[in-house]
Amino acid sequence: MITATTPKGERRRQALVAAAAELLLEGGFDAVRHRSVATRADLPLASTTYYFQSLEDLIARAVEFSGNAELDSMRRRVGEISHRRRGPEATVDLILDLLVGPEGNDDLTRERLIARFERSVASARHPELREVQFRLRSQLEDLLADVLRRSDRLVRLDQLRRVVAVVDGAVVAALTEADPQPRRAARAALLELIDICAPQV
Repeated sequence: MITATTPKGERRRQALVAAAAELLLEGGFDAVRHRSVATRADLPLASTTYYFQSLEDLIARAVEFSGNAELDSMRRRVGEISHRRRGPEATVDLILDLLVGPEGNDDLTRERLIARFERSVASARHPELREVQFRLRSQLEDLLADVLRRSDRLVRLDQLRRVVAVVDGAVVAALTEADPQPRRAARAALLELIDICAPQV
C-alpha cells in the first residue's frame, strides 16, 4: 500500500473509495471486491492494493465516505431549523428527517437505510470498522442534540441514545415487512417517548 501523496494519486484513491461506497449501497459488503471496485472506478485492478493495505481497509474508508456524506446532508438540514419551542409531533418529525429520511417510501431511501444498518452490524464483527462507526455515531449524536436544543428540549446523552435505539429498532422491524413503512413505524414508536426522553425546558 502506497500513500496517495500526489494529486493524481489522491484522485485515484478517492475514486476507489467512492466506487466502493456505491457498491456498498447497491449490494452490501458482498458486492465490494477488488475487481468490482476497480471496474466501477475505471482503474486497473492493481490500484486497489496499491492504495489500500487490504480490502478491509478499503471497505472501512468507503463506510467512512458514506457516513460522512450522510452527515453532511444532515448538517444542511439542521442548519435550516429555526430555534423555537416545538411540540412532540414537530420534534419527532425533525428527528426522523435525520435518522430515517424524508416522507415517502422510495427505493433509494430504503437502500440507504439498509446500508446504514449493515454498516452498524458489520462493525461488531470487524474491528477496523468500529472506530469509524464510533466517530460517525458521535457526530450524529451531536446533530440530534442540536435539533433538540433548537426545539427547546432537554438534552441528556443517555436519553438521546435511547431515542436512536427506539428509531433504529422500529426501522429494522419495518424494513422486513411486505410493505415497509419505516418512517411511519418509527414515528409511532417515538411519539410515545419523546416527552420522556427529551422533555421541554
